[in-house]
Parts: sequence; C-alpha cells; structure tokens
Amino acid sequence: MPIAHVRKGENGEWIIHDLAEHLHGVAKLADAFARHFRSGDWAHLAGLWHDLGKYRQAFQGYIRTQSGYDPEAHIEGGKGRVDHSTAGAIHAIERLGPHGRILAYLIAGHHAGLPDWSGTPSSLFQRMEQPQAKEWLNEIRAQNPPADLLERERPRSRPPGGALHLWLRLLFSTLVDADFLDTEAFMDPARANQRGATCALPDLLAAFNTYMEGKTAAAPDTPVNRLRAQVLAQCRTKAEEAPGLFSLTVPTGGGKTLSSLAFALEHAVHHGQRRIVYAIPYTSIIEQTADIFREIFGEAVIEHHSNLDPDRETAKSRLMSENWDAPLVVTTNVQLFESLFAARTSQCRKLHNLVDSVIVLDEAQLLPPEFLDPILEVLRDLTAHYGVTMVLSTATQPAFKPRQGFGWKFDGLENVREIMADPELLYRDLKRVAVKLPDDLHAPEDWPTLAERIRGHEQVLVIVNRRDDARELAEFLPEAVHLSANLCGEHRSRLIADIRERLRLKAPLRVVSTQLIEAGVDVDFPVVFRAMAGLDSIAQAAGRCNREGRLADGLGRVFVFVPPKPSPPGLLRKGEDAARELLFDQAEDLLTPELFERYFGLYYAKLNDLDKAGILDLLRKDERALQIQFRTAAERFRLIDDQAQQTIIVRYCDAEKWLSMLKNQGPERWLMRKLQRYSVNIPKSLFQKLLATDEVAQVHPGIYAQNVDGLYDSRFGFIGGQAGPNPLDLII
Repeated sequence: MPIAHVRKGENGEWIIHDLAEHLHGVAKLADAFARHFRSGDWAHLAGLWHDLGKYRQAFQGYIRTQSGYDPEAHIEGGKGRVDHSTAGAIHAIERLGPHGRILAYLIAGHHAGLPDWSGTPSSLFQRMEQPQAKEWLNEIRAQNPPADLLERERPRSRPPGGALHLWLRLLFSTLVDADFLDTEAFMDPARANQRGATCALPDLLAAFNTYMEGKTAAAPDTPVNRLRAQVLAQCRTKAEEAPGLFSLTVPTGGGKTLSSLAFALEHAVHHGQRRIVYAIPYTSIIEQTADIFREIFGEAVIEHHSNLDPDRETAKSRLMSENWDAPLVVTTNVQLFESLFAARTSQCRKLHNLVDSVIVLDEAQLLPPEFLDPILEVLRDLTAHYGVTMVLSTATQPAFKPRQGFGWKFDGLENVREIMADPELLYRDLKRVAVKLPDDLHAPEDWPTLAERIRGHEQVLVIVNRRDDARELAEFLPEAVHLSANLCGEHRSRLIADIRERLRLKAPLRVVSTQLIEAGVDVDFPVVFRAMAGLDSIAQAAGRCNREGRLADGLGRVFVFVPPKPSPPGLLRKGEDAARELLFDQAEDLLTPELFERYFGLYYAKLNDLDKAGILDLLRKDERALQIQFRTAAERFRLIDDQAQQTIIVRYCDAEKWLSMLKNQGPERWLMRKLQRYSVNIPKSLFQKLLATDEVAQVHPGIYAQNVDGLYDSRFGFIGGQAGPNPLDLII
C-alpha cells in the first residue's frame, strides 16, 4: 500500500495513512473551502495531484526508513528528502496545457511556498524543465495509482475577476490548509478534535447587544456619550446596506471601536458572512482592543500577532490563529497585508477564510503609502469579487478617491460609502480641543524653553517624532514618564497602565512619548503638546486630549511646537512638509474632514511612488502568460523594513527568569512569546559593536540578549546607543 503518512498507535502498532485516501481527503476539503469563491473544481484537482510524487519508490523508501516503519527499505538516490511535488505540477501541465500552470504553482509550492515563474533554480520554470522530472511522472504512472486520481476533466469555473495573483494565492490557501488539516487528523487526532469555532456570529451579536445595553445604562448622560450613542445607532442602521467598501469617519473619542464592531456584526449576520477581522496598526492598541472584545465575547476572540503574551492564549485559540477559523480575529495590518502578498505556506494558509468576511481597518490613515497601490488593488478585488466588506475606520480619513493631474495618477478606491450621515457636523458637535499653532511654523524651539512651558501644566502629554528627542526632552523634566520604542513591550505596557491610573486619580503627571501613544491609546489629558508633524498625527495627538469632554473650563488645549530637529527624512518629513504647506495661513479649525482630505491629497502627491518596491509589476506584468513572480514580490512586500535591525532581549523585570529557562530548555514556542515581551530592536551597526565588546551575547543560536549591566535603564529603556524612529514600532 502506498503510504502518505505513518504513525504508531497507543499500543505501539503501526497505523498507515493510505496515499489515495489522503489525496481524496485533501481534494474534498480544498474543494469545500474554494466553493466560497466559486473555484472548487480547481482546488479539487490541486488536492488530488499535490502529492502524486509520493507514489515514487524513492519517497516510499524514504518514509518507511525515516519513520522507523521499515528501517531496511531501499532508498534510491541517498538518504535526503525526496522531491514529491514537482511530478504533480508537471502532470497538471500535461493534462491541462498552459492552464495547468495555475495548478503547477500550487502543487510545486505546497511545502516550500509559491515559487517565482523564473530567475532561480527553485523557480517553477526551472523545476518543470528538470530532465528527470518527466521520468518521475512516468514512474508514478507505472505504479498504477487509482485511475480517478489521474484522469480528470478540465475545470469549468473561471477566476472570479480582478488580479490573477490574488485568486491563485487564495487557491493556494485552500490547498495548504486542507493538506495540513487532513494530515493533522491522521497524525494527531486529539489536536484536530480541538479545532472548530465554539460559537457563531449571531451568538456574538447577541452577546454584544447585552453588553451594550448594560454599558449604555451605566454611562453618565454627557454630551460626548449622547454623540457616541448617535454614532452607534447610525452604524447599526447602515449595516443592512449591500456588502462593499465603507468608511467610518468619527473624531477620536467618538466611540469608533465599539461602533465599527456593531456595524461589522450586524452587517455580517444580515448578509450571512462568515467572520470579522479587525486589523490594527500598533502594538500599543492591539491588546487594548482585544481586551475590550474579550470582555464582551470571552474566548471567542482570537488575537494573532507576534507580541502576544502566551498567558492570553489557550490551546484552542492557538490552533484557530493558524488559519483564522474563528468568528472574530484581532490582528495587525502587517500580519493581514503581508499575508495577502505572501508566498510562504504558513502565511497564506489563512487567506481563504477572508472570503465572505467583514474586515475593519482601524486607523486606516496609517496604511503605508509606499505600498498603497498594491494594497488598494487587493482591497478593490476582495470587495468586488470575494464577498468581503471593508470598513476604513479613522478620525482622519485618508484621501483614497481616484485622482490625476500634473503627470500623476492615483487609482484609489471608488464607491466608498460613508457610514456617518454628516461627518462635518459630527466633528463640530464633538469638538473638545482647541489647537494652537506656533506663530512661525519654521522657527524651532529649544528643549529647555519647551520644558519650562510644559512645567506650567499639572497633567500634560508631550509627543515627539524621534526616540532621541523623547529622551533629550525627558532629561529636562526629571519627573516625567518617558515612553518610546527603547522600552521593551512589557515595560511600556506597565507604564501605560500606571499612566491611566494616575489620570483616574487626577494625580500630577507629565508624559513625554514618541508617536506610539497617539493612535488609539485610550488616555485622556487636559493638555497635549505635539511636535510639528503631518496633520493626521496632530489630529491623533489631539485625540488624547479632553477625550471624554469633562473639562470644567471648556476645551482641552493642544499646542503644536517646532522641535530643535525636523522629522527624519522620508515619510515623516513629507507629512510634516505637507502640513506646513497646508497650514501656512490656516486660521480656522484644523480638525475637519474637509481639511484632512486636502492634506492627504497634498501628502500623496509629494510621494514619488505609491508602489516603491514594484510589487504590481512583479505580479501583473506577465500574468496573461501565467508568469508571476510570487516569491520575489513577497520578499519585497515588507511593511516594516527590519533588514537593518536586530532584536535583543533586555534585562527588565522577569526577563532573567525566562532567559534561564531558555538556556535550560531551548526555545519552546510559549517561552519565545514570553521573551518577545522583553525585547527591543536596535540598529545592526550598533548591535555589531555591542557584540564585539561582549555587552550583548548569543544565548541560543540566533537569539541575543543583554550581557552586562548598564545597557537598560529603568526610565529610558535601552541606552546603549541613540536611534531615530524605529520601523519596528509597528507589530509584525
């Protein structure tokens, strides 16, 4: 009997997974997954043919010896792994002609990941041209596998529309998830039995309604709470509209999180959609949002991000995070979009579960401009062809409308429906701050002068653009709390919790922070100082001021200042320049949807390229010939450029205990999650210097930690070197 997998039973007996049974099982599962986007016949064939190479005698000998089932089995060609995917890819091309390349990408990549069409020895073209590959296929046919595995009709369905690369990646997702699940069901039945959602979206909607009834009853009758109730009511009413693209434009503190969730739940239940994915840009708010959702829904909420504390995971949630087979997923922009352009099987596996879903993009203005063209293309295709509803939720709605002129063309997004009836009126009604610009937008203010102004306020938040700025200013304010990416995640979380408690007690409090605090972190200061930046950043900073509208003397105050050094070159500088140009003679309210529209139009026009890495060219240039560079595009689509960064574990709080366990037990998954909370990212050049002086040491292959005292400070965090804005402030 040809073997797909083999394991020992409870009594030591050998249990064999028949190869034909495995192929039919994967085909059936992949077919069911792909029917959600009318492509089940393609996925079925991919499942039938993905492991045809396992009929080779070389593979059968390999699995028998490696498993111990038959140690004396003959292994042709040595003891290494045996290629079992190329033969099925060639069979697809022989059976289907040029269209067989569709399945060839999936089959050839179902372990190693989607390949490029050409350019490297591992490319699909090179693998198809191997002289021995056709010999492998002839050998397989000589084994007389069941006829229904090889003889199949050409699929009749056509791609749903839009970009071919997205359809192929979704098909690939159905195959790799089906292959994993069918294999797991055989190899580890107990683990497989833990899978499956414990509740459905109608159950979550009922729980949400109960929670909101209690919250509304307990909320004080204030103008802000009345407006939040109006926002919520409009979201519920708009939820019955047809799926597609929506924007939710609500000022900071207007209740976007719960209102957008209300829209998503009502909309998904009304239209029979399968799940809700809530994508968030920053580490500082993802756990905050997940905690709110978990208070309502308990363990039905799945968090999926690399900074997740393992204490917040269960065995079941860990399994569901692998393929997003859950009714409500809270994740990051990086995880979502890098998966949508990924080649690796582990990243692609979840993608078919995005079909027929509601995706809420929280703080949509933070989508990275240098990848905006490919991102918006995917958003258009998901909503137009795959039953997805997309909600762009933000206080500062980016200008995604199509536009052109002066040699510049932006495809943008069309047919975006605003959920709020009158965003301009809402902004006027929810006005809680007055923004004061400096008299001269180009005249810097030195730190001592600024520190003196800050001391005039008992409770004040100051937000700057650079980590070294945060430290330099905080040194002039010895009493101030300092927040930046130089602090490890655990350190930052504790400080933010302490800040909230001191605000609640109305205790004296001054905080100097980088921009990590400004997008969505739920804090409420009477006064905020913001270093000159893009208008969206100024607005987000204002959202940390008089958030609840409780100041007895009226509006909160936001002071914009020009720091001694400008923003670093790049996107931050372009945003700052666009704001200066826009605000030069602006005397009216700075925080209005109309002004945000003008700002983002100006900002995007200043960018030379909204597809800096050439992603669309790699994926679309030769798609008619089915020659797609999947792997190269995936390597280039990195929302966070971490090539020049190195992660090190620092000595803070319980880090020593977890490092000791690492040395004794090795890098178990839960332990690495713990240590992630005690890590910072530093420039590679600085890392090399610290490594050479033994101030940082390797504690396990590829894992480095602080090795001497003095590198990590209880106030400023990592002080082994100064650095500008860290791209890894975002969570992967």
